[in-house]
Amino acid sequence: MTERFGGSFTQQEAIPEDAIEAAVAVLRSGRLHRYNSDDGEVAALEREFAAYTGAKYALAVASGGYAMGAALRAVGVKPGDKVLTNAFTLAPVPGAIAGVGGVPVFVGVTEALTIDLDDLQAKASSASVLMLSHMRGHLADMDRLMQICDAAGVTVIEDCAHTMGATWRGRMSGRDGLIGCYSVQTYKHMNAGEGGFLITDDDDIAARAILLSGSYMLYARHGTVPPEAAFERAKYVTPNLSGRMDNLRAAILRPQLWRLELQCEAWNARYRIVEEGLQNTPGLTVVERPDEETFVGSSIQFLLLDWPDGYVSEVLSRCAARGVQLKWFGGAEPEGFTSRYDSWRYAPSERMPASDRVLRGTIDMRLPLTFSLDDCALIARIIRAEVGAVWQSING
Repeated sequence: MTERFGGSFTQQEAIPEDAIEAAVAVLRSGRLHRYNSDDGEVAALEREFAAYTGAKYALAVASGGYAMGAALRAVGVKPGDKVLTNAFTLAPVPGAIAGVGGVPVFVGVTEALTIDLDDLQAKASSASVLMLSHMRGHLADMDRLMQICDAAGVTVIEDCAHTMGATWRGRMSGRDGLIGCYSVQTYKHMNAGEGGFLITDDDDIAARAILLSGSYMLYARHGTVPPEAAFERAKYVTPNLSGRMDNLRAAILRPQLWRLELQCEAWNARYRIVEEGLQNTPGLTVVERPDEETFVGSSIQFLLLDWPDGYVSEVLSRCAARGVQLKWFGGAEPEGFTSRYDSWRYAPSERMPASDRVLRGTIDMRLPLTFSLDDCALIARIIRAEVGAVWQSING
């Protein structure tokens, strides 16, 4: 009998009971606004997230996209300024750049699904800021990347929406650049529905970001507070853009942060089973993870490189018929959360043939923690069988 998977690729695990209890306590207090108390849940979460990442300052905000926009404004990006970013990312990244009036300059992607460092070196002189997306949890060689950017005077902002808990050579993702930005949207590594963080060690960046988030003059109530002199330099020239996190979301997140490392281990156990099951599948390339990287396998990607037109779509259809939902970055039109650099017509770019080849073959799949290890083994068997069947039809 043909095996079929019956689970949901969009069903996350339940919010932990202690997080629910903390949320109910906030609701009963009525003090949802972060400045409705002198030292509420948001301030405590900021201290705990700063300690977790090793950053001097952490700011909790309304979304990961808001964190990126605040970061760009905090480093001084103005309308018309060019900002380097990945060709392989999701729409909120170029959206944040366009949202501050910046002009995205796309940098290519390699078969490792990381930013093309040779292309970055070639384009580094064209902009003073890099919004680096660690897309789908893949970390580039951060040592070489920072060497390129430091030599060119390029400020690095890291989009860590998919790398909360990941490291490069033991350094937490988000700590190489001047600013790290994170998301806690439902499909990320902590789930508040929406929300985000911005971290930095820079006094002035932190003060500007706090003011941008809408602190009024209540910035002393934050969990990690820069010196008063930094606020004096910024408070009369920094707009209030109201992107605060509230105490309800922070109450939900604090217990999740305490158990994040265990969650990361659980994702990686599932990732390794799928990865092992896909190894040596004809026509399929498993993306190798470098030894220097400690990743969080909340999703998995593989490549169907240089397949003839139409056959990748057939793989997706055959897998879907057996209950396995795959996303493809090679489709002509954006679908769901999936889009690519030529989809964003507000940020026109020249064609990038080498990157187009990689994107045409990139397949993406979520690995929710609601999947068991046996589920993951079954999913790998289904993908392997359907890729193999279509590959055989191509090659006679």
